Amino acid sequence: MLLGLFRPSKRPFTSLSEQEILAIAIAAEEDDSRIYLAYADILRSNYPESAKVFEDMAEVEDTHRKTLIDMHQRRFGDRIPLIRREHVRGFYERKPDWLRKNLSLDSIREEAEAMEQQAYHFYVEAAKQVSDASTRQLLGDLALAEQGHEDIARLLGDKHTPETVKHEEDAQARRQFVLTYVQPGLAGLMDGSVSTLAPIFAAAFATQQTWQTFLVGLSASVGAGISMGFTEAAHDDGKISGRGSPIKRGLACGIMTALGGLGHALPYLIPHFWTATITAAVVVFFELWAIAFIQNKYMETPFLRAAFQVVLGGSLVLGAGILIGNV
Repeated sequence: MLLGLFRPSKRPFTSLSEQEILAIAIAAEEDDSRIYLAYADILRSNYPESAKVFEDMAEVEDTHRKTLIDMHQRRFGDRIPLIRREHVRGFYERKPDWLRKNLSLDSIREEAEAMEQQAYHFYVEAAKQVSDASTRQLLGDLALAEQGHEDIARLLGDKHTPETVKHEEDAQARRQFVLTYVQPGLAGLMDGSVSTLAPIFAAAFATQQTWQTFLVGLSASVGAGISMGFTEAAHDDGKISGRGSPIKRGLACGIMTALGGLGHALPYLIPHFWTATITAAVVVFFELWAIAFIQNKYMETPFLRAAFQVVLGGSLVLGAGILIGNV
């Protein structure tokens, strides 16, 4: 029973056989084709030209699927193993249809670019893992085809959104920076800043002792940083998703988690209780607004929505900590 608790829920990509690689590629192409058709249905009324592009992309994905099935039949027969993307580490999760209905054109374009980028990384890594020459060539050709899809998806944005198009190298560098450092770092900062509020302020008001409160904050921050760092690093090796080195992402997430908690724990090194508590509260105020600013700048979350989510959530956790500490 204990072994079942620690058994990984997803397989590493390197454990797949060549038949399983073909099987997951077939399933992925079928899923992506259906997703593009769903995007076309969403856009058809307001953006008919964009809808036509997605219909064409869906048709291409279906052609890829048929080509992969032909290769599987030649090498392994008609019985295709049941293995999908959600069974393997590193793939982006695909949203169900009911979560796509209200997406804007910009959001759809961004998701399409992410899908094609992931498909490209998948085929590149898959080609390295197979030994059969014909299969390797097919996977390499599909990788190049997925790169072509990225250009089509990017063209949608150029045509339908009134914004200056950046150079491809700059856009790729910024996207990689966000995926490798900003996303995991922001997740860590949010977790460290918000989740440690309750235990630190509960300990502060329960004990009225600054040193004991500091020790609680230090242990909570360091523990959360270690946990979040290992979780981020183990969750995705970055090869298929293109999110970069798991070590870099784990360090970014873990360090920012620890810093988020230490920000309002360090003031309790001040020996006077109320001076330390007021200082910590001021630090919390700036931490929460900094998180909202980062979400707006790098994740393109509307500032008011980001501020409402982060500041309101943090305030509720802070209030809970103070209330529990006074019980």
